[in-house]
Amino acid sequence: MIKSATMVLAAMTISVNAFAQETKKPASPPMTATGKVKDANITIAYNSPSVKGRTIWGDLVPYDKVWRAGANDATTFETSKDITVQGKKLPAGKYSFFLVPKASGTWTAVFNKESKQWGAYKYEESKDALRVDVKTKALKTAQESLVYKVNSNGFTMDWDKISVPVEIK
Repeated sequence: MIKSATMVLAAMTISVNAFAQETKKPASPPMTATGKVKDANITIAYNSPSVKGRTIWGDLVPYDKVWRAGANDATTFETSKDITVQGKKLPAGKYSFFLVPKASGTWTAVFNKESKQWGAYKYEESKDALRVDVKTKALKTAQESLVYKVNSNGFTMDWDKISVPVEIK
C-alpha cells in the first residue's frame, strides 16, 4: 500500500513539474502590420527576428539573393484594392513579399503570387506579380527587432540600421 501511494505521489509530482515549465517566447514571434493607404486596406504578416549582436546585411541575410523579408514563413502582403507600388500596378490580392538586399542601397521588392510558402526555398521568379526597385535609408538608431509599419505613403521594413520604404499610391 505504501509502495503504491509513493508511486502515485511520484507520478503526480513529475506531471505537475512538466506542466509548470514556462513557455518560452519564440525567437521570431509572428506579427502583423495593418493600415490604410488611400482606399486600400493593407495587411503585412511576418515573423520578427532580432539582431542579437549579429551582422545582418551581407552576412545573416546575404546580398543579391531573394530573402523572405522576415523569419520562418515568407512574409505576406495583402491589399484589398488595386494599388500602385513604386509607380507600377499591383492588383488586389495576397502575395508573398520578398526583398533582394544589395550592398548599393537600391534593393528589389518582390510581390509573388504564391502567398503560402516557407522562407524563400521554393521561390519561383516566374510567379512574381511585381518587382520594383526601392532605395533604402539609414536608421538614426538601430532597430533590434524587425518591424513593418504601414503609413499613408506605403510601408517600411525597419531592421538593424536599415529602413526599406515602399511607396504605395
